[in-house]
Amino acid sequence: MNWLNGDAFTVLGQHVKWSDMVGNLFGMAALALGWRRSVWSWPVQLLSGLVLITAYLSGDVPGMVGKQLIVVATAAWGWNQWRRGRQGDGQFAVRFATWPERAALAAGTAAGTALLAWAFLTIPALGSWSPWADAYIFVGTLAAMVAQARGWVEFWFAWIAVDVVGVPLAFNTGYTFSGLTYSVYFVLVLLGLRSWWLNTRAPRLTSTTVPQGATA
Repeated sequence: MNWLNGDAFTVLGQHVKWSDMVGNLFGMAALALGWRRSVWSWPVQLLSGLVLITAYLSGDVPGMVGKQLIVVATAAWGWNQWRRGRQGDGQFAVRFATWPERAALAAGTAAGTALLAWAFLTIPALGSWSPWADAYIFVGTLAAMVAQARGWVEFWFAWIAVDVVGVPLAFNTGYTFSGLTYSVYFVLVLLGLRSWWLNTRAPRLTSTTVPQGATA
């Protein structure tokens, strides 16, 4: 598997690793499947996370490694959630989070970011050169994927917030393909947001299974 950390090509003077490219292509496919509310979004996302872990382990970016560990763990949980909550058309019902749910998500994200940044700042062995950015990406990704697993439209807003920091961080740490891919993600996120938003206004299909956190 050493070939994954080899250079695939060079663009704008930056070397693009196979693992960086392949992992992000899987991630892009997973996001597109999430836009379509397909349960296949999760196994593809899990595979993307595994490949990207091999890419980021060779760099001094523990937050990005942690992000992908969160992706793998949450993808396994989200996959189970969506398999159990599919509607008659095989897709997952989505909705806006309630205000208490939004408050809990925001508070958890803020507290988690502060706690992890403190850990990066006080434990040099963790090797983070950008503690707040690493913590923000790590915890923001967890928040986004939890929201996706619950079928909340706010999932897309969470990804936008993560990408605002993730794109420049990827370019600054030499992961050029990640930076370029995250830029494309932003377009997919806007399309996915529009699709999920419109879906919440469409008539619901009758389903014998009510997704966790959804109303019947």
